[in-house]
Amino acid sequence: MTVLCVRFLLPPMYEAALPRLLGLLEEFTPVVQALPPDGALADLRGAERYFGRTALELASVIRVRALALHGVDCVIGAGPGPMLARMALRDARPGLTRAVPEDEVREFLAGRPVAALPGVGARTARTLCEYGLDTLGRVAAAPLSTLQRLIGARAGRELREKANGVDRGRVVPNAVSLPHSRLCSSGGTPILATERPFTRDELDPGRHRRALLSAAEELGARLRAVDKVCRSLTLTVRYADRSATTRTRTLPEPTAHSAALVGAAYGLYEALGLQRARVRVIALRAEGLDPAEQASHQLTFDPVDEKVRRLEEVADRARAKFGPRAVMPGTLAA
Repeated sequence: MTVLCVRFLLPPMYEAALPRLLGLLEEFTPVVQALPPDGALADLRGAERYFGRTALELASVIRVRALALHGVDCVIGAGPGPMLARMALRDARPGLTRAVPEDEVREFLAGRPVAALPGVGARTARTLCEYGLDTLGRVAAAPLSTLQRLIGARAGRELREKANGVDRGRVVPNAVSLPHSRLCSSGGTPILATERPFTRDELDPGRHRRALLSAAEELGARLRAVDKVCRSLTLTVRYADRSATTRTRTLPEPTAHSAALVGAAYGLYEALGLQRARVRVIALRAEGLDPAEQASHQLTFDPVDEKVRRLEEVADRARAKFGPRAVMPGTLAA
């Protein structure tokens, strides 16, 4: 059991706290993959050797630290790989880590419905069930040729491997995994989120705007890195008295363009009409994510806009090569 799948039980107003909680996991291992809006995968193979503790023991420490430092409880699934850790998470409860040891993988999977396997959609599950392959145990025992005739050569091979507990997945550090709609919480949609906390109560609107600029440009860069666009932007402002204001704006067109996100963020902020507000945290969420290749872009024939987009491409390559601080916030904002 070397991989943990952690879901933080975040209240709605703290959805954008995920980056800080990811930082908590990174104190144990650099191999952490975010699962927005409230989860993460962590590969603890190196951590087990370094700390001399098992993954289950480290999971207990993570839960205690999340509660003590952030006031957030969590549920944790543990398994030999990411797929099994995710499946174990479904049986987890607060205060108790659900673990799947390597020698119990087949038993863990055998009685589960075929639709419980990550990557098996409703159509595939229906096809398999029509032929009596309604549990993972039956799929594991079925001839490979039968599965390949039903769902295709590659899909059949991968399905049979997974049903037998072969987990070839890996945790991808610093990558953002965008959940399929059927995996989202009720009413949820795939999102990316970031926040900018202040070290003290901040009254200066200029500092508020600089935080918005930095957050919006980060979201734009992250969206472009995973070839996504967003349909709406949500701003949450948390105050010194722990109250919060949240506003959402639908964008004129789906975008990952930093200048458009910055403009929308500024518009949301101005609409709040804050007067000497004591702000502690500014958070932004990009919501309604779609593949970038499916998005339409309204041609403006504006040479300035095209120039900014070309600069974004250059900046993205610089970030990929030299790190996220390679381009200063505000450099690309129109």
